[in-house]
Amino acid sequence: MTDTEFPVVIFHNPACGTSRNVVEMVRAAGYTPKVVEYLTAGWTHDQLRELAGEAGLTFRQLMREKGTPAAELGLLADDVGEDRILDAMIEHPILVNRPLVVTPKGVKLCRPSEVVFDLLDRKPASFTKEDGEVVRLDR
Repeated sequence: MTDTEFPVVIFHNPACGTSRNVVEMVRAAGYTPKVVEYLTAGWTHDQLRELAGEAGLTFRQLMREKGTPAAELGLLADDVGEDRILDAMIEHPILVNRPLVVTPKGVKLCRPSEVVFDLLDRKPASFTKEDGEVVRLDR
């Protein structure tokens, strides 16, 4: 199967170790992913609605708190609505947790990074993360 028959799109933050591991895991599985650096590219309302819906996540579940302005923007209170969180994600792309991966098998927030293998048709026998942890995969 070619990459055009089984496309892999990774919404990636190069500063994130989990995101970097996912990109390398996909490559180790023999795919050439389309890597979208969302901090530069940004998001649209429709795009985030579709991705969150396909992943089965609310915007609150998709929101990253650590290392973001979520608290300063008042987004952590229980009464903050989904529309407000979505608008904030559009204005501040860092609020979207990463990496989001899209393949013909679906959309997932790949945390931990090994989740990405659920979205692929083929897997390497093992993978060594950048911190040295070895992930062994049963085929």
